[in-house]
Amino acid sequence: MAARALRIAATADVHYAKHSRGLLHDAFAEISRDADMLLLCGDLTDYGLAEEAEELVADIRAAVRIPTIAVLGNHDFESGQPELVSKVLDDAGVSVLNGEAIEIAGIGFAGIAGFGGGFGRRMLNAWGEPLIKQFVQESISHAVRLEQALRIVVLHYSPIRETLQGEDPEIYAFLGSSRLEEPINRFKVNAVFHGHAHNGILDGKTSTGIPVYNVSAPALRKTGKLYRIVEL
Repeated sequence: MAARALRIAATADVHYAKHSRGLLHDAFAEISRDADMLLLCGDLTDYGLAEEAEELVADIRAAVRIPTIAVLGNHDFESGQPELVSKVLDDAGVSVLNGEAIEIAGIGFAGIAGFGGGFGRRMLNAWGEPLIKQFVQESISHAVRLEQALRIVVLHYSPIRETLQGEDPEIYAFLGSSRLEEPINRFKVNAVFHGHAHNGILDGKTSTGIPVYNVSAPALRKTGKLYRIVEL
């Protein structure tokens, strides 16, 4: 008898502020009824404050009844307190990944925020001013830390250009990087989930055909829900 597909719910860019409690309570309750696990793909807070994370955690504690994995997004770093934001989530039972891998229901998940840098031939290279070299090195570092034995990748930034369609091309370099795609293709993962592209399209594929899902809540709003469920 074939094993039942794992139902993965995912969302991103929920941007909880200091008075956002209740924002996703109903959605989380639906997710807990309909899915086996939940992925939160970054920009969980508005300004990266522990108080904002507490608002999100209140909804998670009240309504989420399934395993939950998260990565941080750029907004979660804004106030220089990413460790505090992560601790609030960890204390609520959310597994916050920052280059690590975790196994749930026999499936390996690897997660990291990711970084910008651009795509393909227009990808930024480590040449010139020290600030540019630091920017590129950060992108390389995030890609290297994805090199785990894994099946599902959880990111904030996109590993491909395709799901960014609808965004202004001038900001593509700040929405993701091809450097994230290389380990994904090399390890032949099953799927990738990311956020950050508020105006992007929802589905794409890497150059080797691995499905990539943009789960940014603003992009998903056109479907009538702030999350999506994918069966794998």
